[in-house]
Amino acid sequence: MTYSSVQVATDSVENKYSVILPTYNERGNLPIIVWLLAKTFKENDLDWEIIIVDDASPDGTQEIAKQLINVYHQDRIKLKPRTGKLGLGTAYIHGLQFVTGNFVIIMDADFSHHPKFIPELIRLQKSRNLDIVTGTRYASNGGVYGWDLKRKIISRGANFLASTLLRPGVSDLTGSFRLYKKEVLQRIISVVISKGYVFQMEMMVRARQFGYTIGEVPITFVDRVYGESKMGANEIVQYAKGVWQLVNNFMIIFIV
Repeated sequence: MTYSSVQVATDSVENKYSVILPTYNERGNLPIIVWLLAKTFKENDLDWEIIIVDDASPDGTQEIAKQLINVYHQDRIKLKPRTGKLGLGTAYIHGLQFVTGNFVIIMDADFSHHPKFIPELIRLQKSRNLDIVTGTRYASNGGVYGWDLKRKIISRGANFLASTLLRPGVSDLTGSFRLYKKEVLQRIISVVISKGYVFQMEMMVRARQFGYTIGEVPITFVDRVYGESKMGANEIVQYAKGVWQLVNNFMIIFIV
């Protein structure tokens, strides 16, 4: 165990970290991401659980999840399926009902977010007693790998648009690799109105509205290894509409 691992273990012995993992057609990815998560938590001597929220994947993702429960046991892996694709934001709301930890980690199941960054998120949270720590692709040593120029321009443009209009003080508004205090996540998520990819952006805007403290950890984002990206033209249009709706909703707050 490294010195940094010992430091995390010493500071976090009383804490439990719950990962909410939304899935849809992640049969090929799920066993590996769960193994990496379990390995990371074990090496850092952290108490943990993973809540898998599957939206009725037709590829057998739920069958894989059940096998993982047999391997890691029900106190570590929980499968909480839904009847269909109901949106990313509502997946976190659903999963939050079953969380038993006092900290919640949200991330993707497709290796875009590597579990190796989790100890860094935890260390920053502990050092400053932050309410939220978010991974950022667009500050310090953060980066993106596997995207073509078009996808990079769309992502940068989306963040620039939202940052300019809403000024939440976060460099990566559309990222979805974050650590929350459970009670903070519960409060924010209870008032969020957005769905899909706009959800992550509104979470940061609401956090600023409530005065929560936010820290950032640089991460490297890697495009999904298996399966197809769920980002399409419809999501881009919905994102733009979501930004405009939030601007209208929050204009009075930010002017004041």
